[in-house]
Amino acid sequence: MTTWTALFLRELRLAVRVGGGALMGVLFFLIVVSVIPFAVGPDLNLLSRLGPAVLWIGALLATLLGLDRLYEADREDGALDLIVASGRPLELVVLVKAAAHWTATGLPLVLAAPLFALFLAMRPAEIGSTMATLAVGTPALTLIGSIGAGLAVSLRRGGLLVPILVLPFCIPVLIFGVSASVAVAFDPAAFRTPFLLLTAVSLVAAVVGPVATAAALRGGLD
Repeated sequence: MTTWTALFLRELRLAVRVGGGALMGVLFFLIVVSVIPFAVGPDLNLLSRLGPAVLWIGALLATLLGLDRLYEADREDGALDLIVASGRPLELVVLVKAAAHWTATGLPLVLAAPLFALFLAMRPAEIGSTMATLAVGTPALTLIGSIGAGLAVSLRRGGLLVPILVLPFCIPVLIFGVSASVAVAFDPAAFRTPFLLLTAVSLVAAVVGPVATAAALRGGLD
């Protein structure tokens, strides 16, 4: 087992154990999705049109829910200082931690989306497109949130600031994700452009996120 695999498995166990991990995110996702029909009313056509946006907003809020613990636990027990002092590339450490966090919290949201979509009377094509956009877009939310968690790790009660710091930068992901999901209902060909833009945002976040987070962590530990 390589060092990076061992780190991934350790972070995966911690992400599931601390704060409920996947269960808490999925339950919060369910609460958001189940509350919307009470506010909108029994109009199934309106619920179907709003479905992709509701699922994306629920996934965004559920992702932000556990990001404050991404580095805070390591900071409290001194593990973060040891990781930085080990000499291993901090950017790769950040990427592995973000991948484990997404596997524990983001992937369950993607898998639960089709079931929750039935509550919103969504059609099969929209369910499939929304699931595909969530699979591509939620890693970007985790990587962008990682930057905020890195900036807030040295601040007292900084976890409360993470959603405020990262939410504006998550808006493009939300826009392209909802646009691609909704486009299938009107013109399947229109799905391609916003989906490719969403993929590009995720790829940029995969490059910029670890570098920016590592710089924030080094600055916070100085």
